[in-house]
Amino acid sequence: MDGRDLVRSVKSVGSVGAAQGLRAVRAAWRRRRADATGLPPRGAERARVPGTMREVTPGLGGGLIRFDRSELRIFVAVNGAVFWGWDGASPEPSYALAGRCPDPDPRAALEPDKDGGWRVVAERVTVVVSRHGAVQVLTPGGVRLRRDVPPRWWEPVGGGAARWMQRSEVPADARFFGLGGQVSGPRLRDGTYRLWHSGPEHAVGPGEDAPRMAMPVQLVVADAGTHLVFHDSSWDGTVTLREGEEGAGSGHDRAGTSELRMDGGPLRCWVAVGTPARVLLAWASLTGAPALPPAWALGHQHVLAGSGGEDEVRRVVAAHVEQGLPLDAVHLGRDHLEDRRVFTVDQDRFPKLPVLAEELRREKVRLVSVVGPAVGAAPGEAVYDGGAGRDAFVRDAAGEVVEGVGWPGEAVFPDFTDARVRAWWGGLYAERLAQGFSGVWHTLDEPTSFTAFGEPTLPRSARHALDGRGGDHREAHNVYGLCMAGAAYEGLRELAPQERPMVLSRSGWAGVQRYGGVWSGDAVKGWAGLRASLALVLGLGLCGVPCSGPDVRGPGGAVSGELYVRRLQLAAYLPLFRTRAGSRAGRGESWEAGAEVVRHTRTALVERARLLPYFVTLAHLARRTGAPVVRPLWWSAPEERALRDCEDAFLLGDCLLVAPVLDPGTERRTVRLPRGRWYDTATGRAYEGSAQVVVDTPMERIPVFARAGAVLPVVGEDGGVELEVWAPARGRTGGGLVVPDAGDGWDEPEIERYTVRWSGPRIVVERECGDGVGEPSRPVRVRGLGDAVGQ
Repeated sequence: MDGRDLVRSVKSVGSVGAAQGLRAVRAAWRRRRADATGLPPRGAERARVPGTMREVTPGLGGGLIRFDRSELRIFVAVNGAVFWGWDGASPEPSYALAGRCPDPDPRAALEPDKDGGWRVVAERVTVVVSRHGAVQVLTPGGVRLRRDVPPRWWEPVGGGAARWMQRSEVPADARFFGLGGQVSGPRLRDGTYRLWHSGPEHAVGPGEDAPRMAMPVQLVVADAGTHLVFHDSSWDGTVTLREGEEGAGSGHDRAGTSELRMDGGPLRCWVAVGTPARVLLAWASLTGAPALPPAWALGHQHVLAGSGGEDEVRRVVAAHVEQGLPLDAVHLGRDHLEDRRVFTVDQDRFPKLPVLAEELRREKVRLVSVVGPAVGAAPGEAVYDGGAGRDAFVRDAAGEVVEGVGWPGEAVFPDFTDARVRAWWGGLYAERLAQGFSGVWHTLDEPTSFTAFGEPTLPRSARHALDGRGGDHREAHNVYGLCMAGAAYEGLRELAPQERPMVLSRSGWAGVQRYGGVWSGDAVKGWAGLRASLALVLGLGLCGVPCSGPDVRGPGGAVSGELYVRRLQLAAYLPLFRTRAGSRAGRGESWEAGAEVVRHTRTALVERARLLPYFVTLAHLARRTGAPVVRPLWWSAPEERALRDCEDAFLLGDCLLVAPVLDPGTERRTVRLPRGRWYDTATGRAYEGSAQVVVDTPMERIPVFARAGAVLPVVGEDGGVELEVWAPARGRTGGGLVVPDAGDGWDEPEIERYTVRWSGPRIVVERECGDGVGEPSRPVRVRGLGDAVGQ
């Protein structure tokens, strides 16, 4: 720890109130003092490398390779992913894995390679280990995708956690993606990226080192193939990336490099090779299938600003109805809590909250509650007493309960790395259900304190159970939000077994998708926030988190009507769609910005409501395949370099391409289309890809294209689900998938598969059945029958 926390806390006195600011200053002093006494000094260190290979012991799917000063365990799992771990590191225990580690593939075997090395040959990948400890990942054809040079450790002479560094090389044409929610993505340029969660209450910009959800997960795309690599250590660290450079005809390429430096933890990793779809499927099989939200959670959700109470909720819902703005859920923030205490409703402002919730449910609007990890340090308060009686709160190295700053002021924090604490905390959500809430959204779960700068709440020396292993906050910090999400999800599932839990997290780690989605708040203020929001959603999707999205603040202050509309139009095509007023006082709602803004808002919200069956289908497919809902343009064609560098458009599933407006005053923009025919959904005009096209971008819409032959489930005029079919090019066929969903519950619906083809002058749409094909069971509307093709 350094003095930056203290400086920021002093600055925060004027920005969050004197009392809260002084608490932050005291908390910073306490953290600094606790770490000074609770963390061992590093002192002198001894550098170490593996040395020369000495002995090999083959095993199932791989084997154990011993070097002079280390050993490497390596095997190929049955799902095709490769694991290797140095210094005896094994896949378990791990907060990233869903359940047990997959079994080794019995068909893969460790065998001698040239120059004294060894290799493991599997169906989809070959891994070569040199006699000095370099590890190469090759395609089945022998083309190199990645080369890890021998790692290096720095061990304290007096004992303690060893720092380590792993440097890797990738092809010169490779592009880096992933690392969780990075605002400077989706393609990650040269630079250093922090792997330590922070949660500033102010928005951050590209280049600012404050990720709320960073993961050591890289997706690397090159001409030779795509691979994902995950270094399973939750300690603080950095990744330094440098893209390669091709030799411009000279034949001398400079490889791209990735240098990972970690302050501790095991040096172990997983690698998956194949197409992007195959890689994400393997990743989901390791870390868990994404949670399936209830259907309403994929609609429009609005965060209530201010503290007007029940009357304010009714006013906001009534205004949406009056303006013709579809609304599926209202989120209540900390102001609905008594003295901002967790799980305690303010009875003065919300005297009949269950009645209000039932009233809204009849209007098909759900209530969602904010939940933070901070528990007011107030003996006599039910949650505090319950946690204290269970020894549930984080303690420091001296055995004292750690106090930090939260909504209630002085606060303590549950140790979510303890299974019994997770079970206790999950049971507390019964109060939320009794109040009529249908879901929860977590905040400050990094965990960070409630100040303007969101400095860390717990000292790095704080002790955690780590599910029986024991350790400190250096290892637990990055998985704290993940474990809190797990406590909520499992608790809600047990308390309401017939309903799918709706849990949103602000923080998390690899595997958080198995508990719910992620809200990113204001990623970046101003127009730059549009690109940052898109980068976050794409980056998280490529790390296995398909449901995420930013908050769209209403007009007012620095948010112009134009900026608000463009933000809303982008967010309407992202998995999580949340809006909120432009100020804490409840001002800055869309209907307060004039008739034109309301008209454009209505257009975006109505289109989102129309596409809800398509979003539900994509959520089901994400659960079954791990494929993200929002995908980069190169998803189906990673070999196309021009698509790898395109960052201003995205695919929504397989059927739609969305090209948001990202700059002010834009009346026309260029859109790069992948191969095939694409229809402008607003004009019906067809365009042939692969090509760049220029299209109009009036204020009322952003460019959206449908793939020729696509079948989309949408809401028809009668309120039922109909099939919107886009005509394939002459001589070609198309098709699509539809997953019918009752809106909630755990039934696994059968996927409906449709094919589209020309039969003479007409389009024929058929549903695939077990014994052949049949007529569609839903109404069909064919679009794109005009002959004009744009240039």
